[in-house]
Amino acid sequence: MTGRILSVLAIVSFCAPAGDAAGIIIDHNDTDITSLSEAAINNAKAKLHIAYGHTSHGSQLIDGMNGLIGFANAGGLGLSLPDDIFAWNNGGSGGALDLHDRAMGGDVGYYPQWVNNTTNYLNNPSYSDVNVIVWSWCGQVSGKYASGTLNSEYLTPMTTLETAYPDVTFIYMTGHVDHWDDTNNKAANQAIRDYCAANGKVLYDFADIESYDPDGVYYEFPHDNCDYYASLGGPKLGNWATEWRSSHTEDVDWYDCGSAHSDALNANQKAYAAWALWTAIADTGRPMGDTNYDGQVDDSDYMNFVAQFGGPTGPESADFNDDGSVDLEDFAIMRSNFDSGAGAPLSENSNHPIPEPVTLTLITTCLPLLLKLRRRRS
Repeated sequence: MTGRILSVLAIVSFCAPAGDAAGIIIDHNDTDITSLSEAAINNAKAKLHIAYGHTSHGSQLIDGMNGLIGFANAGGLGLSLPDDIFAWNNGGSGGALDLHDRAMGGDVGYYPQWVNNTTNYLNNPSYSDVNVIVWSWCGQVSGKYASGTLNSEYLTPMTTLETAYPDVTFIYMTGHVDHWDDTNNKAANQAIRDYCAANGKVLYDFADIESYDPDGVYYEFPHDNCDYYASLGGPKLGNWATEWRSSHTEDVDWYDCGSAHSDALNANQKAYAAWALWTAIADTGRPMGDTNYDGQVDDSDYMNFVAQFGGPTGPESADFNDDGSVDLEDFAIMRSNFDSGAGAPLSENSNHPIPEPVTLTLITTCLPLLLKLRRRRS
């Protein structure tokens, strides 16, 4: 029966793009923790071994990730995932995410120490399994830009490390927002974004995440404590985090946790985006249409698609283009990679390019045939 299905799929076959030239960009658009499937989370925990270097501002991710465990266990945001699914520790024991917190001393603002600390860490046989390196900034990104050393002391060394350690994913970060040096801060963070976008890097956009509240409202002149201002040098208007929390329910819509220099809600958002980052990295190389994370698009993925077609997605989502519905476009994506094995390095993550859908007339013609074959097989 599989051969018959493949024959029908071949009727509308076409060539997919060869790869992912856009990299991975994680920002305020990636803070919906409810969008992550159990399969995606477990895939990240199975594949990643992360080393994180940071000082105080970078600890917002860690404090947020710690608080998320109990929040999710209690059903916050309507989550109904297995207990402790968001657990992490150094070593990944008990099925947790393997994350070595403060693995390397200092933060990425201290050059050349951060580079030396990275190479010393990766050259240590005890950490031979590490495949993700993360460094955060504290308050130095604006000064690096102002002094003209952002390229020589950050962007260029990061790229050099990527070349030296090709099996390790290096995550770039923007620095936190800084209203008191707004011009240099914005220019520095934009330079990092532009570099990552132009060169297909992996970016965790720290500054962008804290420029938006959970409803997606943008604050043009924010500070790292979530205060926001009318303009550069203008009056303070409020604090987006405390205002949002005051109209929402603790332990249902948000959770209390540590958040150095800032508000707990900021750390909530940083944790959600961190898990979006881990799942997106782990997704790299997984063919689009692989709903069960077994590395290929096959009959079981098709069954998931049929079960979800025209309705809400399940725990093994068939919404391959992340548009909120399982429809004919998702069928085209699944079909283009059917029986693809390892496939092209395309991911379900919205930051990755997807194949253009085939003509809807052809899809509409083929889909009923496939559904009929599926019913006969069942």
